[in-house]
Amino acid sequence: MALDRIDVWFQDEARFGQQNTTTRIWATKGTRPRAVRQQQFESAYLYGAVCPATGTTEAIIAPHANSEYMWEHLTLISEATESGRHALVIMDGAGWHQQDLTEDFDNLSILKLPPYSPELNPIEQVWQWLRQNELANRCFSGYDDIVEQCSIAWNRFIAEPERVIQLCSRRWTKLTIA
Repeated sequence: MALDRIDVWFQDEARFGQQNTTTRIWATKGTRPRAVRQQQFESAYLYGAVCPATGTTEAIIAPHANSEYMWEHLTLISEATESGRHALVIMDGAGWHQQDLTEDFDNLSILKLPPYSPELNPIEQVWQWLRQNELANRCFSGYDDIVEQCSIAWNRFIAEPERVIQLCSRRWTKLTIA
């Protein structure tokens, strides 16, 4: 396939839950603000993928990280890829990121990043953005609330495709013939 017909996607999953992130908050000078830190352990996994060239995104929220949910996520990416184009999905080497998952897709391939190199996957900045801007300093009543709040946070992030492009674009993903 010609390089100009390949869309580079970055994929990963992150766990969000009751053991949540605490961040700095604004407070009146001289006061000491309080942030509640839950002790419960319910959580959900947000599978996310971004195509920085177009600002296109796909996500699902699941109770576990495994190959069945990974296959469902790849299905969404495949369906979001325009006819006549090919999705190159760049991801880490998690145990459920298996090459054989792509056998069902004509328009999708997986490229695994080297071990211990999260800095090469821009979706890590998406998780950081979600935690710092939407989900930090928050308590969740249970699994359904976690799913709801993660959905709201993801939808706020993707509401501005320019933000997706700006946060996730990397020069080394521009595929051209030299």
